Amino acid sequence: MPMNTETLKDYLLTRRSVGMAFLKEPGPDADQLQTLLEIGTRVPDHGKLAPWRLVLIEGEARAEAGEALARIVAARNPDAEEAALDVERRQFLPAPLTIGVLFSPRPAAKAPELEQLLSAGAVCLNLVHGANALGFAACWVTRWYTFDPEAQGALGARGGERFVGFVHIGTPTISPDERERPAIEDVVSRWPG
Repeated sequence: MPMNTETLKDYLLTRRSVGMAFLKEPGPDADQLQTLLEIGTRVPDHGKLAPWRLVLIEGEARAEAGEALARIVAARNPDAEEAALDVERRQFLPAPLTIGVLFSPRPAAKAPELEQLLSAGAVCLNLVHGANALGFAACWVTRWYTFDPEAQGALGARGGERFVGFVHIGTPTISPDERERPAIEDVVSRWPG
């Protein structure tokens, strides 16, 4: 396995998400997207089940996906203010690309559902790392529509699937400041045996 330990270490110690509002065009081109998808799906996957699926939301589909969410909100709350509906319409803007990652569990005696779910989460993180490796920035988010069955269906989930997150990708307009991290001694313990 090729090693570039210093560069990789420095990247992992400084990686930051860039909020959706600070992502703009351009996004990945066709070749970069193919590479990004290959990186994203190169995750631990006990049993080679591929218990995940990806939905690309790009181009005009970004506004259409937002309209679908606004319709769901308006149907549930006829008194919803136009400003609240506009928030839904902009859920996939301004980032030029959003990748919805679906957990798509498979029956497998040796790979319990939780393990498969973790594999789907790893796809999200790999997409973030892949976007950074290609010179873009990314933000992995969950919003109400990640967990709402009707919204999941409107955004591409099939029977038995559910989203684990949406990874927004684009060119960053800011360089995010470092944020406070937990002290290692507060989150790590040794098993006493």
